[in-house]
Amino acid sequence: MRLMILCLVTAFLLAGCAFAQELPTPAIDVAPIDEEHARILLVVPAFGVTNLRQAPPMTSKHKLDLAARQAFDPFVWVSAGVQAAASQAGNEFPEYGQGARGFGKRYGAGMLDSVTSGLASSGFCVVLKQDPRYFRLGEGSTIHRTLYSVAQQLSAKSDKGQRQVNWSNILGMLVGTVLSNTYYPRPERGLGLTVNRFGVGLAWGVTGGLADEFWPDIDRRLFHKKKTGQ
Repeated sequence: MRLMILCLVTAFLLAGCAFAQELPTPAIDVAPIDEEHARILLVVPAFGVTNLRQAPPMTSKHKLDLAARQAFDPFVWVSAGVQAAASQAGNEFPEYGQGARGFGKRYGAGMLDSVTSGLASSGFCVVLKQDPRYFRLGEGSTIHRTLYSVAQQLSAKSDKGQRQVNWSNILGMLVGTVLSNTYYPRPERGLGLTVNRFGVGLAWGVTGGLADEFWPDIDRRLFHKKKTGQ
């Protein structure tokens, strides 16, 4: 079920990318107004996205605050509920059972998946001095921007502005998937399933990165909006 949803979302975003490419996309040198409160479709949080090429480094407190906002945003709670309902309808994790109790277990597992990975990644960002934000490119061809977006799942900026392996994201997801073995049903545990969840988490991250990169273009194309400051 999750993989099917992921494929549908990814297909939508890639179609939107090609659609948005019809518009010129000059370089973005100024952050939009209220950048940290941006949302995709006015719903999906995009707090960790910046248009600033040389954004000032974040403090440790700012990194943790950002992680908390992302982890406990109302959208996350609603999204976890939708996934839990879909999981229950498809009888995923049958050991959880059905009814309110089964839904509660699925919902709790989904929330823990989201919160543990996000907070763990933030903690690693503090320790390893890496920037958790997505640095939007905002110009160039669709292929170039897509490859750039995908690469950011494995590449991060240090607090000094240098590009390096995104260990914070990788280790954060790994911690989250390993911890999932403590609350998922026994048949859903083990090395193979842990690696599979890690791969799904990475794929979701790629999908989110594509949304962060191309949504402003899609938004302008669909709703005829101009860049802030123009």
